[in-house]
Amino acid sequence: MDDKERLGNPATGAGLSRRGFLRAGAAVGAMAAGAGAARAEEQPDPLITEVQPWASGWGDGVDATPYGLPIRFEDDVIRRNVPWLTADTISSINFTPIHALDGTITPTGCAFERHHSGAIELAKEDYRLMINGLVDQPLVFTYEDLERFPRVNRTYFLECAANSGMEWAGAQLNGVQFTQGMIHNMQYSGIPLRLLLEEAGVKPEGKWVYVEGADASSNGRSIPLEKAMDDVLVAIKANGEALRKEHGYPARLVVPGWEGNMWVKWLRRVEVTDEAVQSREETSKYTDTLADGTSRKWTWVMDAKSVVTSPSPQMPIKHGKGPLVITGMAWSGRGAITKVDVSIDGGANWQEARLAEPGEDMAVSRFYLEIDWDGSEMLLQSRATDSTGYVQPTKAQLRAIRGENSVYHNNGIQTWLVKENGESENVEVSS
Repeated sequence: MDDKERLGNPATGAGLSRRGFLRAGAAVGAMAAGAGAARAEEQPDPLITEVQPWASGWGDGVDATPYGLPIRFEDDVIRRNVPWLTADTISSINFTPIHALDGTITPTGCAFERHHSGAIELAKEDYRLMINGLVDQPLVFTYEDLERFPRVNRTYFLECAANSGMEWAGAQLNGVQFTQGMIHNMQYSGIPLRLLLEEAGVKPEGKWVYVEGADASSNGRSIPLEKAMDDVLVAIKANGEALRKEHGYPARLVVPGWEGNMWVKWLRRVEVTDEAVQSREETSKYTDTLADGTSRKWTWVMDAKSVVTSPSPQMPIKHGKGPLVITGMAWSGRGAITKVDVSIDGGANWQEARLAEPGEDMAVSRFYLEIDWDGSEMLLQSRATDSTGYVQPTKAQLRAIRGENSVYHNNGIQTWLVKENGESENVEVSS
């Protein structure tokens, strides 16, 4: 049996074959059902031996749900708000239920929202995008104009700079949805911003672009021209369908690898300038306040980060001892995830997890580690490494440099205390 046929067992130090893993899983399932094999023979499971209601009559016709929705048994997999975070939900955030998801693509209806003045309704026929400033010919594009430009399909993560922000001073919120859920990973279809800028003709003195949304907040950010001409998109679709209202319908900006506030929704204007505009969103907000009161600025890139999504506080272990799949997600704004290590003892020892697929630049990667859990407490952590060689730091390493005053760009290692009963809680292990 080669290494690929053997699954790691860090809880006991022993190996576990796939066949043994499955046998053990079946035994655990039987115990969880409260019946061993002998009892199962004496009392057959009626869910197997008897015809059930769902097999006794007609199901729904094909037109029952013209736009498909999740089955009612999954109605708990929803975005959630933390009411005390903001005075009103109009300018607030909700969180992706990453604890209940798998794979890498975030279902559009679960992808988190962040609004500064609420999600607006803007029809395609009313949409206009202006390119002005230091250009040869100011232009205005309709939605139909955008559809005529060549487009690309790219999968990227979008992470709010404040994701994990409340964890700077210690463990705060008891759930991965709330500590790390300001993120989604979707496939965008859009037009490279470069093509629109080239259509207008950028003057030699143009060094920046200022991008602005159509909502009442007029959220605007400055972006260096080099980035704008590189991989920035004007997206008109996400996950194969029209953008949702809350995600900027009918068109939004996609700024791969950079903080979510720069991904301006309901994009209405791109102004070419010779310097940064220094807007509210890039001066008083979205800067990193250090221990001495000064602030780092232009910290656009989201550094490598990872988190175990299951088991976690919202995903307890229910089956007891035995085979356990530890899973989570990792991402980096500087490149692709190349490795994720997992620790069950608070960082004292690490074991390399299995990436579901090779990492992609600025996209979420899914990792798995299969173990045989012996029922003892675990201090569960994950640590990502990206294609630049950057290794996700501990909170202590971040605080040594930046203190605890910031609310942005916290990519420190998250710890879950998994208890003997399978329940988990958010704890602080920062060394």
